[in-house]
Amino acid sequence: MASSTTGDGVSEAQTGKKSKKTKNQVDESELLTVPDGWKEPAFTKDDNPRGLLEESSFATLFPKYREAYLKECWPLVEKALGEAHIKGSLDLIEGSMTVCTTKKTFDPYAIVRARDLIKLLARSVPFEQAVRILQDDVACDIIKIGTLVRNRERFVKRRQRLIGPKGSTLKALELLTNCYVMVQGNTVSALGPYNGLKEVRKVVMDTMKNIHPIYNIKTLMIKRELSKDPELRMQNWERFLPKFRHKNLAKRKEPKKKSVKKEYTPFPPQQPESKVDKELATGEFFLRESVKKRKRMEEIKVKQAEALTKKQEERNRAFIPPKEKPLMKKTAKAPVDGKLDINAIKDKVKKAKTKKLGAPPVNPAPPTSTSTDKKKKAKTKNKG
Repeated sequence: MASSTTGDGVSEAQTGKKSKKTKNQVDESELLTVPDGWKEPAFTKDDNPRGLLEESSFATLFPKYREAYLKECWPLVEKALGEAHIKGSLDLIEGSMTVCTTKKTFDPYAIVRARDLIKLLARSVPFEQAVRILQDDVACDIIKIGTLVRNRERFVKRRQRLIGPKGSTLKALELLTNCYVMVQGNTVSALGPYNGLKEVRKVVMDTMKNIHPIYNIKTLMIKRELSKDPELRMQNWERFLPKFRHKNLAKRKEPKKKSVKKEYTPFPPQQPESKVDKELATGEFFLRESVKKRKRMEEIKVKQAEALTKKQEERNRAFIPPKEKPLMKKTAKAPVDGKLDINAIKDKVKKAKTKKLGAPPVNPAPPTSTSTDKKKKAKTKNKG
């Protein structure tokens, strides 16, 4: 039978298919989301009434500086492990901690949590935080960072960058991921929910790869705000997240000596000529020993004569007088046009004469008329 059509020309079968698809999509989205405040039911003795078949045990070593703290808090560790029916022992002589199951242990995963507890205690995590690992919704992750950076100074700088000034960066990371993070030596110990541990590992690995942790902290802050909106829960968040590009502006330094690779040839390199081959090529091989000796002596004498001449030249260098500098200064360059200013030269000469001591004046003053008139009058009186 043909399917009936609506006024818009769309068949009822097509509308039915669309409604089914939307229902399926809604059902899948509801299944993917976890209701707020939901917790997995705890594992009780009724789930495993017969207990475990065999005994399991784990041991770990701890450094010497942790000995005093572990000795002090070990009664509390034994009490916490006793609630999960697990036995713990501390060996101060060997420097190790051991946990093992008992006949009363019913939770098979409790021994794994106890193993993580002693690992965290050995990694300088305080007991108040490490004991949380015994809860069902808490996990731990020990990230090894010692082998990620070769240079020791660079490693220390990047590790300090992860901690931040006065531990501010680490505190921000803890608040955003709901995890406790402890940076100690060559490892980073994290304790908290699974989603938070995943983010902590990413931030730590990026920091050791020279990516500043502030970039990842910014993205975590944006994700935290977006998760509060129920409409954006099922959408892609790529458009909201910031994109940080790696800008390496510094050019790579080129080596001074560039090694050029030779072309591959299957044939081996030619062997160097031996002494006999050289003598055969020059014809010395067929000469007598006396002639060979005479030739060698002549070569030696030639070399000695060259050495003597060189030594003699070096000795004679001490007797060669140095070149003296000329006393007269170089005259001023003549003008390019070839015309001399005669008046300017005369003025210069006059000024030079006046500067010299004892030189006669350039324009001597004429004798006064009064002195000559007196001499004439005196002569006339004497005659009269």
